[in-house]
Formats: sequence, C-alpha cells, structure tokens
Amino acid sequence: MTLGDRAYWLRAPGHGEIRPVTVARPGPDEVLVRTLHSGVSRGTESLVFRGGVPPSQYAAMRAPFQEGDFPAPVKYGYLNVGVVEQGPPRLLGRTVFCLYPHQTRYVVPASAVTVVPDAVPAARAVLAGTVETAVNALWDAAPLVGDRIAVVGAGMVGCCVAAVVARLPGARVQLVDADPARASVAAALGVEFAAPETAAGDCDLVFHASASEAGLARCLELLAPEGTVVELSWYGDRRVSVPLGENFHSRRLVIRASQVGTVSPNARGRSFADRLALALELLADPAFDALVTGECEFDELPQVHARLASGDLAALCHLVTYRPEG
Repeated sequence: MTLGDRAYWLRAPGHGEIRPVTVARPGPDEVLVRTLHSGVSRGTESLVFRGGVPPSQYAAMRAPFQEGDFPAPVKYGYLNVGVVEQGPPRLLGRTVFCLYPHQTRYVVPASAVTVVPDAVPAARAVLAGTVETAVNALWDAAPLVGDRIAVVGAGMVGCCVAAVVARLPGARVQLVDADPARASVAAALGVEFAAPETAAGDCDLVFHASASEAGLARCLELLAPEGTVVELSWYGDRRVSVPLGENFHSRRLVIRASQVGTVSPNARGRSFADRLALALELLADPAFDALVTGECEFDELPQVHARLASGDLAALCHLVTYRPEG
C-alpha cells in the first residue's frame, strides 16, 4: 500500500475538501498512476458541485471511477493525466490519460488508461475527455465539406467542437458567444467569432453548447431550411423551453442530441478506446492550449472549485497541478 495520498471529495453541495486515501498495490493487470495534472470540466463539475444532478440521472451521470453517490459525499471527476509507476512493462513510465477523479495516486485496470502520444504535453492531454465529446458530436452530425457551421457557446465543449470542425475543408465555421473575450480563443483555434446577435445565418449545421434556453433558440434561428442543431448542452435539473412554433415545421428543422456516453451509431465498428485515442492524437495541435485558461495546485482545489461554480473565477478548462511528492 502507498500512504500519504489524497483525493478531492465533494463533502456536501457547495463544499469540497481534500481527504487522505490509502492506495493498494496494483494487481497483475492493473497500474499504479501518479497524477501529474487533472482538469476541472467547469460545466459538468460545477453542476455536480452545486448539487444540480437530478435524481433521475444519478446512474447516468456516474463517472467511471466515482466513489460515493449524488448529491454528496462524492468523489467525482474524469480528466486525469499521470505517470505509470507500477504495472505492465509496456506501460511502465508512460504518461497516460484516465477518466479518473482528482487524486494524487490511484490504481485502475491497465485497460482503463490510454497512452498519451509523445507529441502531446501532459498539461494539454487533460483536454482528452472533452475532445472525445467533440469527436462524438462530429460523428453524430456527419458534417460535409463546405458546410456552413456555427458553434453556439464558447465554453470548454463548444471550443473543442470548433477546434475539431475547423479542420473540415472548405467549411465556414463561426464560434458564437455573448462574451467578447472568447474572440481571442476563436482566433487561436482558427475560426471566426461572433456575438449571438451578429452571427451569420443560413447554417447547414449548428452545434449548441451554451446550456441556455436563449442559446438553443438562437441556434434554430441560425439554421438554413432542413438544417440540424446538434444539442450538446446538459441542463441538469432545469426545464428548458424550445421554440417549436412559427416556422420550425415549415423549414423542416432538426434538433438532435449527442452524448459521449455512447459511441455514435454513425461510427460503426469504432470503440470507446478508438474514440479516446483519436482525441489524444488531435491534441498534438498546440491551438488547444488556448482552452487551458487557469491553473492551481491540488491543495487549492476546494477553494478554486467554489469560485468556478459561482462564476467568480472564469475559465474554460482549469488545470490542477500535483507536486511530485504527491
């Protein structure tokens, strides 16, 4: 066993804390990972922090290595990059990504980690889980060369979608957000930026990631006839009104859900492992560094998480760094 390790827990809605943990030695098909960085996925983790997961979604919202139950106490998170300290020779010493919460060291099955390519820095690799969501969204949407595309909501998910879809030849891609500060992020990703009221319309495809009722309504307004909105927002326990009157039917518009919990049926023959490996390959592009907009040390996470959830601290992906001594 390793002693002196620690994990971040949500003790009660709105109150996080660092707890000591004892990590067992890995078995024959397991790895012991020392965390280098974890990432706070602000949207989902802030909703969990506030206790906003509806009871009907407790099972669906469980993270792969979650401990405890919603609303709290719960150990929750899924963006973790570390170094394998013990395990099979092929993984020993390798930097890996795992869908694990915020913890200094942990043991998981060897099959649960994905090797980070040499071209991807460890700090950038924490974005893999969100880029994986973007990959699945594109598999669901199946965009075409030359499509006119908008991404409404320049949060972590929306920016990852914009970064991936920007690679589509001939596409017109516009990132839309009410915060003008997101223009610099759009520029770093190589896409246009617009405020909601000035966004270009006549879109073949709109990805919605603002998690707001107004954002979804604006997505429908931006569509060309027979266009599609791919809904990536998750509203937790909030009810959302969708404007399905006026010309929604006459223009034959489509609203389609996309969720990373299943592999898109459009990607037949692909596995979860294939999708995550592809996300890590895409992260070789340094443009993704624009999405890591804050950093703290692990010991600061309880205070930082409260500020992220309240909106006092603005961030896309907030990077958590761990001292070598754990």
